[in-house]
Order: sequence, then C-alpha cells, then structure tokens
Amino acid sequence: MESMLNKLKSTVTKVTADVTSAVMGNPVTREFEVGRHIASGGPGLCWRIYNGTKKSTKQEVAVFVFDKKMIDKHQKFDKDQIIDSLKKGVQQLTRLRHPRLLTVQHPLEESRDCLAFCTEPVFASLSNVLGQWDNLPSPVPNDIKEYKLYDVETKYGLLQISEGLSFLHSGVKMVHGNLCPENIILNKSGAWKIMGFDFSISSNNPSDAEPKYTCKEWEPNLPPLCLPNPEYLAPEYILSVSCDSASDMYSLGVVMHAVFNEGKPVFQVNKHDIFKSFSRQLDQLSSMSPAVLNKIPEEVREHVKMLLSVTPNVRPDADQMTKIPFFDDVGAVTLQYFDSLFQRDNLQKSQFYKGLPKVLPKLPKRVVVYRILPALTSEFVNPDMVPFVLPNVLLIAEECTKDEYVRLILPDLTPVFKQQEPVQILLIFLQKMDLLLTKTPAEDIKNSVLPMVYRALEAPSVQIQELCLNIIPTFANLIDYPSMKNSLIPRIKSACLQTSSLAVRVNSLVCLGKILEYLDKWFVIDEILPFLQQIPSREPAVLMGILGIYKCTFSHKKLGIPKEHLATKSLPHLVSLSIDNNLNLNQFNSFMMVIRDMLSRMEAEHKTKLEQLHVMQEEQSYHTINIFFMLLKNLKKPVNVTTQYSDSNFLFFQIDDIFGSSGVNGKENGTAMSLTLEEKQRLAKEQEQAAKLRNQQPLAPQTIKPAATTNAQTKDLTSSLLNNMTSLSSMSLANTPRPAPVQGTTMAAFPSTTPMVGSMGAPVSNGFNQTMGFQTGAMGMGMRPPGPGLYGGMATTTSTPNFGALAQNHGLAGQSNKAPDMSALDSLFTPNKPKVTLNQMGPNPTPGASTPWLSQFGPPQNAQTPMQGVPVGMGGVPSGFGMQANPFFSPQNFSQPAAAPSMNPSGIKHSASVNNDLKDLFG
Repeated sequence: MESMLNKLKSTVTKVTADVTSAVMGNPVTREFEVGRHIASGGPGLCWRIYNGTKKSTKQEVAVFVFDKKMIDKHQKFDKDQIIDSLKKGVQQLTRLRHPRLLTVQHPLEESRDCLAFCTEPVFASLSNVLGQWDNLPSPVPNDIKEYKLYDVETKYGLLQISEGLSFLHSGVKMVHGNLCPENIILNKSGAWKIMGFDFSISSNNPSDAEPKYTCKEWEPNLPPLCLPNPEYLAPEYILSVSCDSASDMYSLGVVMHAVFNEGKPVFQVNKHDIFKSFSRQLDQLSSMSPAVLNKIPEEVREHVKMLLSVTPNVRPDADQMTKIPFFDDVGAVTLQYFDSLFQRDNLQKSQFYKGLPKVLPKLPKRVVVYRILPALTSEFVNPDMVPFVLPNVLLIAEECTKDEYVRLILPDLTPVFKQQEPVQILLIFLQKMDLLLTKTPAEDIKNSVLPMVYRALEAPSVQIQELCLNIIPTFANLIDYPSMKNSLIPRIKSACLQTSSLAVRVNSLVCLGKILEYLDKWFVIDEILPFLQQIPSREPAVLMGILGIYKCTFSHKKLGIPKEHLATKSLPHLVSLSIDNNLNLNQFNSFMMVIRDMLSRMEAEHKTKLEQLHVMQEEQSYHTINIFFMLLKNLKKPVNVTTQYSDSNFLFFQIDDIFGSSGVNGKENGTAMSLTLEEKQRLAKEQEQAAKLRNQQPLAPQTIKPAATTNAQTKDLTSSLLNNMTSLSSMSLANTPRPAPVQGTTMAAFPSTTPMVGSMGAPVSNGFNQTMGFQTGAMGMGMRPPGPGLYGGMATTTSTPNFGALAQNHGLAGQSNKAPDMSALDSLFTPNKPKVTLNQMGPNPTPGASTPWLSQFGPPQNAQTPMQGVPVGMGGVPSGFGMQANPFFSPQNFSQPAAAPSMNPSGIKHSASVNNDLKDLFG
C-alpha cells in the first residue's frame, strides 16, 4: 500500500514538475505568474487550465497549456497536424470578440515543450462539471467534484450558448463545427463561454444572404485531436459531407440532452466504424423513443426533439432558440440583463436596480455571489449609480459569510466608504451599519466605517445628523468601547452644543440616553452628567431629554448616581430646571417624581450608613468595657487604677505595678507606652492626697428628701443602668465560670443585696435610691477634691483589692480571709442616724446650677438631685467608667434640653467646681 502511495505521489510530482518546466520555458511566463492546475478543456480535454496573475497589474487570468509530451506517441506528421489544429482554434478564438465567447487576454505562445495562451479567469469546462475529469489534477478539486448546476444556471447557460451561436451564424457567418461540453467553458462568474474553434468553417460568400459552407470529409485515420467529437456531430456531416448553421443546432440539441442526463450524449458512437454508427443513429432519430428525452424538462422537450431532427430545415435556428418560453425564467432574464448592461443608459439601469432586491432572494447564492455581485460592484466607478447599486450589494452581503464578505465585497466597498456625494450613499451605509460592524474586521472598522459615522455627525445637513443620531443606538453595542468613549461621545456632545437645530439637540440627548447602558458608571458621572449643565437652551423637549438621562442613570442597575453627587450636583440642577416657566404641569410632575425618588434613595442610603456607624461605635465601646474587665479579672495582686475621660469620649486607664516599677498607659485602640517621670510623680502625689482624704472626718450627715417624681425617675434610670452593667459584666466573663465569693478577698461583679460601704464603713447611698448592694469590704472608695488628673479633666483614685479572685476560688497565700475591721466607723453611721447621701459628701452647688446629664433622660423638673463630689459608678465600678463608656449613658446619644436654673428639694445649691467637673466629665 505504501509503495502504491509513493508511486502515486511520485507520478503527481513528476507531472507537476513536467508541466512547470514546460510552462517555464514558454514566453507567456514573462508576463504572467502561473499558479495551480484547476481544470481541463478544449478538444479531447487536451488543454490544462491553470490559474494565474498578470505580473504588472496583478490581474487574475487563466493560463491554458498544452503539453507536447501528450502526443509523443504519434508520428511527426500527426504531431504537426495536431499542433496546427490547436493553433488554428486559438487564433480563431483570439480574433473573435463577443460576450458569449471565451475572452483571450494573451495570444498563443509556442515553446519547444508546450503551447500556452491566457484568457479571462476560468472555473472549469462544462465537461468537467458534468463528470468528465480527464487531464485534471489528482486528486480532483472538491469545488469541481461537488459542483451541481442549478436550474437557473442551466437555463441561462444554454441561453448563452444559443446567443453565442446566433452571433457566429448571423454575425460572422461561421459554423463552429465542434460544439460539445469540452468546448464550453464556465468562467469564474459562472457564465458559459464558447471556445474550441479548431474545426470552425467560415462562409464562402459572407456577403450573401444565404451563406455556403464547405465541409471536409471525415478521415478515420487521423488522430482524435484532428477530428471533431463525433457524438455531437450532425448526421449530415458524416453521411452527406455537408454542413451549415443547422449542424451546430443539432450539436446544441445533443448538449442540452447531456446537461440533463449527467453528461451523456444521445447516442454512443463507435469511432472505429463511424459510418455504420451514424446510419444506425439516423434510423433511431427518425423514430425517436420518448424515453430518450424523459429527463429533459417538459417545457423544452419538444424544442430539443426538433433540434435532434434528421432534417436540418426542421431544426430551429439560434435566434429562435433564444426566444423560446423555456428561457423566460426570471433568474435567466435577470442574468441576461446584467450581461447587456453596458448597452443601457443610467435611467434604464436605475430602474432595473430598484427592482433587483425583489429578485435576488429567488436566485441561488452561488449565482448571486459569482454572477450578479461582480456586475454590481463594477458600477461603483459611476457615482450616480452607487445609490441604486449599493442597497443590492449590502443585501448580498447579508447572505454571505464573514469570509466571503471580506474576500468578495469589502475590497470594492472600501473606496465607497469615503464618498460623500451623493448624500444618499451615507444614508444607506448608516441604515446598514449593524451589518458593516458585524462583518467588517476591526481594523477596517476603525479606518473606514467609523470615520464615516463621524463625518455624518459633523455633516452640515441637519437631516443627516438627525438620521445618524437615530441610528447610532441600533449598533452602539457593536462599537468598541475606546472608539465610543474617545470619538463617538465627544462628537455627539459637540453636535448637541453647537447646533442651531432643536431637533438635533433633542436627538442628541435621546441618543445619549439610549447608549448609556454601554458606558461605564464613572464615565457617565464624570463626562455625561456635567455635560447636561452646559446645554444652553431651555425648551421643554430639551429639559425632558436632560431629565430622561438623569432618570436612566439614576435607575439603571449598572450605573446609578452616588448620594454625594445627588446631593451636590444632580438634585440642585434638577430642582433649578423643574421650576422653568416653559414646563407644563405633566412635565413638572415628571421632574418632581424623579427628584422625590432621588431624595428618598439619598435619605435611605445615608440613614443606613449612619445607623451602621452608630452600631460600630456601640460595639467599639462594648469591646473597650470587656477588655477592661478581662484585664482586671487576670490581675494577680492589688493595683491602683486611675480612670478618666477625655474630650473625645475615649476611656483611658493606667495600671501601676503590673509590669514592675513602670506603669502602662493603655488606650481603647490597644496602644501602650511607658509613663514619663513627671507623670509618675504626679500620680504618686495624687495617691498621697487620696490617702489623706481617707483619714479625714466625714461631713456631718444630713437628711435630704428628694422630690418624689425625681426619685421615681432616677430609680428607674438606676435600675436600667444596673441591668446594663449586669449584661456588660456577664458578656466580659461569659467564658469563665463564676467563682464562689470569698469574704474579704473578692469583689462582687454583679449587684447584690448587701449594702455598699465607703471607706468609713457605712452603707453608701447613690443619692437617688436605696443603698446599693455590694459586698462589704470589697472596695475602699476614697474621695478627693476635684482637680486635674493624670491626663487632665476629672479623675477618681480608688484603692482596689485583689481582683484575681474573680477567676479563683481561694485567696492569695498569706492573706487573711477575714473582712477588714470597720468598728471604728460604726459610730458615724448608727441605726438612729440617717444615712448620708452623695449629695452631702461634697461642696454645696452654686445656686441656679443645673445637672446636665440628669436632664438627658426626662423633662426638666423643678426639683433636681444633682451629684456632688465624685460620681460613683453602678455595680461597684469607678463612676466615670460606668456612666461615660456605656453607650446607653453616653451624653452625645441624646438631646440635652437646657434646664432652667433651680434649687434642689433640699435647698442645696450646686457648687461651681462640681458643675465644672461634670462639664469636663460629660462635655
């Protein structure tokens, strides 16, 4: 198998090399490049047909080559006769010029190895199409192997041959003498052309009305190439050695039979006994069976039967054949009209082109693309005809593939893209812009198609600008984004601003509104919306166009307008436009509807943002409280804690002796740094002053009865605060089991029923309700005069016992479990004496001073119970921590109505220092 393939390959290679070498020696190759072998034709299919191009003009041609090696087996005399016959046929074809005859581009050239001449581009011979593949390349090209003739091609092809014979018989008084499928060539457009005039006979008296033709007697001993094809010859040619134009008509009848019968002639002829075969054929023709013509279409069957008549006078002539109803097919007539366009004037052409779109869908695609399209594009050189031809060309382009469009149509369209006159050309292109952008390559779109759109936007004609603006949205999705952003949008904006036509301005806005979805959000916000404020006119249509763009941008899912832009630019602009006097009620309502929608969304978005920010601040405050409790829980020995508020409401704490002699300054964000020497000295001094205060005698107890209403309010408030502190403490200790309280060593993390005592050993009231419940001796609370603390503002120094017991069930080693002895302080708070409230433990308030934080929780009362001295935190925590860090107690979360200066129920005035401390504390 492999040897066979190698043999076949070597044979093909050898043939190709032989042909190439033969052609290379021919003078034709001086002017023409010879390409691949595509077909065969001529007498006995002896001519090999190659595609080629003219070197100077790159014009496409077909190169016919006869290799003399094909006749090496013949004697020299026979060789010479064959060469002479072939030369005669080509020379005769070269002299004749007619649309139905094959056009010769370069005359016959002879070299030692071959004969060659060039013609118009060729597809194949009719014989190749009908299945005769002699002298074709191996393997046979698929385009020939799969070629099937359409009815319209067959009809018009036969009509063309009839017209060609009519020209020969009537025009030049010539008989072809060898009309057969081998000598009918299909050019690249699909037109049928006659060649092979090797055995043509000219009239002896061409000037007479009745021409006379001298026929040669059949010589069976001559080589086949020196004789016509006997299967297509008329009987009289052989039997009576006579011929005339009717003999060619018989040949036409046999060709028609072959076309409809897969290339088979009417009768098979025995070439070794030609006379006997023709005698038998003559008898068969006299009584022709209907079965012979059953594959021929019924409407032409009778005409074919007449053409095959034994009597020449019965056969219709060529001119009559061109007029039979069989050829009155709309497709055939259309193709025939195209072939005669050069004879028509512009008015006739325009009328024909107007009706052509109705005919094109009825024709096969191959016929339209290869027969009609070249005729149409040839009219592009006539500017007046372009508006009539262009719609048909674009209609054909719709049915073509992208490759066919680029290869067959775009090269001819490219020069037309640049034509600006007549104006209808531009309008037609704009209407078919989606087609152009879909099938034209990107580079050609950028260089040819889009510049045409830009010219339309800048055209002086208002109608063209309007049409362009109306059409742009239909193909906007096909334009690449950089071209739209950098070239198209700026021209639309320029057309809107510079035009004096209201229609153009409104259409510009409508166009922008329709293509917004193809733009990105920030380009619209940065380029389109600011452009709307530059539009000078205030006609209602313009204002509604502006409103439409705002509305589309605002409501589009991909676009949208940020609330900042709404507040600062969009809404002010729309509000100012909404009160324009040119607007009617419905238009004003449309403006207000959009404005309300914008306001609603802006309100919702900003409110959501603030709520989220508020929640984050609350979570941050809770996180600070939890960190503080967790820190206190893990301490291993008594420490001194200083709590303080800053103006920004952040909690600061300083814990001494945790990491040795150096203190740690902690902040809510977790940053830590060592204390300076000056700060340490100040801290030591403050602690010393606090110790002195603890040894001083307390104030004389006084009984103060607050107002009932205030007491009820503050009691409710205190209860809520205690609940809040309970939840906070439970959150901070949720992951650690709560230990059993050990007397004297632990501090209750939650309120209890045991009264809270101060440093003097007596239960301490918070000034509003009954004694607060904490374990006795849990914490010594020292008092100090108001003044600047470690970081400025108001500070409270508290001596705190060991908090490590919060996580342990036993006391520290060497430490007593007994409670501190408070008997020395019992005399101060005996059962017969009223308990001292916090109001009595500080300086007297200044008359008329108000309690700013108390008024935050309810309406101002005539009787107020202000805090004196240092506030005590709920739940045994330092006062500043409990009140200020709790988000529910944060003063900035509530309104602060101004309270009228008043006296509390006990007649005690607020002191200025307390008021200042409260001011520092709560801002």
